[in-house]
Amino acid sequence: MTDSEVQAESVPITIPRRLDPEDAQMALQRLQSILKRQEVVETLAQRQYEDDDKSNLLEGLLHRQHENEIKAIVNDLHPADIAFILESLPVQERQAVWQLVSAEHDADVLLEVDDWARESLIESMDHQDLIAATGTMDADEIADLAADLPADVIAEVQKGLTDAERAQLIEAMGYPEDTVGAIMDFEMVRVREDVSLEVVLRYLRRLHELPDHTDQIFVVDRDDKLQGSLPLTTLLVREPDVLVSDVMVTDYLTLNPLDSDADAAGAFERYDLVSAPVIDDQGRLIGRVTIAEVVDVIQEDSQEQALSRAGLQEEDIFAPVADALRNRAPWLLVNLCTASTAAFVASRFEDTVSHIVILAFLMSIVAGIAGNSGNQTMTMIIRALAVGRVTGSNSWQLVKREMTVTFLVGVCGSLVAACFAWAISGSVAIAAVMMAAMICNMLIGAALGVLIPMLRDRFGKDPAIGSSVLLTFATDSLGFFVFLGLATIFLV
Repeated sequence: MTDSEVQAESVPITIPRRLDPEDAQMALQRLQSILKRQEVVETLAQRQYEDDDKSNLLEGLLHRQHENEIKAIVNDLHPADIAFILESLPVQERQAVWQLVSAEHDADVLLEVDDWARESLIESMDHQDLIAATGTMDADEIADLAADLPADVIAEVQKGLTDAERAQLIEAMGYPEDTVGAIMDFEMVRVREDVSLEVVLRYLRRLHELPDHTDQIFVVDRDDKLQGSLPLTTLLVREPDVLVSDVMVTDYLTLNPLDSDADAAGAFERYDLVSAPVIDDQGRLIGRVTIAEVVDVIQEDSQEQALSRAGLQEEDIFAPVADALRNRAPWLLVNLCTASTAAFVASRFEDTVSHIVILAFLMSIVAGIAGNSGNQTMTMIIRALAVGRVTGSNSWQLVKREMTVTFLVGVCGSLVAACFAWAISGSVAIAAVMMAAMICNMLIGAALGVLIPMLRDRFGKDPAIGSSVLLTFATDSLGFFVFLGLATIFLV
């Protein structure tokens, strides 16, 4: 065996740890099992052995054993997986496990965890632990947590920042939520246009590491005004003696700190960006937005839209019942009122239904199909509004298109419904009324599916909040009215 072979064998081989969401799922199940065992031990100890010193000692040993097992599980995970586990536990268990997470993970976990879970974690931390965790964060990261942190912690952390970092923190905290300024970071590489690529390379080698998601270097003048960008790919493949000004890109996307973060996300999606510079009104480079923040924005917007359509806000799934009631009750009460209105409309046609009982079984089909059709239209419009494809000039065109599509779909569907109505009633007249009512109500659902979110957006409201409740109210009430009204005119 040669010396080189001996040396190769003596070098330990490091196998990189594979990140897998299933690992977090398995870790969660193991933690829940340990916590369950701990709960059983504590219950037995309280019931039988309160005055038994040996039993209390045994309980303490088991408790420490369980804590060590929990530490071994959670501290071997990625901070994002730790955040997932904490979000999946009830508040008391969440705080108990959080106390066992290594302090080196505190900052990353607080940044990864959702807002509703972060509040309970911060409540369980003492003053010094909070300062230690936030003291390792960048200015933009501290700004992200500022709303959840006590004021005295923010003040203490500011003392440990440099003047530049303190100015960045104050600037980041000054931008409204859901704007580019609230998600931008300040870590980026800048160079001048009058230096060579070799100088840039030497400068980069002096850095400890590049900021995350660095795909381009920003070219600025002496006043920090953005002149262009230098892609890293260009820096690596071009000759070292070439000047930055000769190879920099001058056709690039810029963002303003007051731009909507949703608009920024749309731009990243449209142009396949990894990062984008943020400039102020004077053209000075003040920050950048990266794909990491954009993915978070897209995910949050998607979750908010899904909840908003049911009239809900994001909540801790283990929150107290009173909090859940405040979140869910308002729109449920609205839904109760709308359902009562629909029932009242149907009750006005009591004589018609009593003469032709089969109408009571058929009218729910008319309302249900129109509601589903309207929801399809509404989903498409809300999505189009979110990505900025709906404007004042094309709104009427959208209404006409959806009405046309719905009419054609309604004709086909109503033929099937009419055949069904004829089969169970034996009446061609009832089948014809069924067909006409279904087409009319589907057109109503389509029109409202377009108009409700567009009108809410026009008045500065979230187009998704409660839209499905309002649509259901309209299609139920008007569906009953149209169907039973036509039946009263033509059948009675």
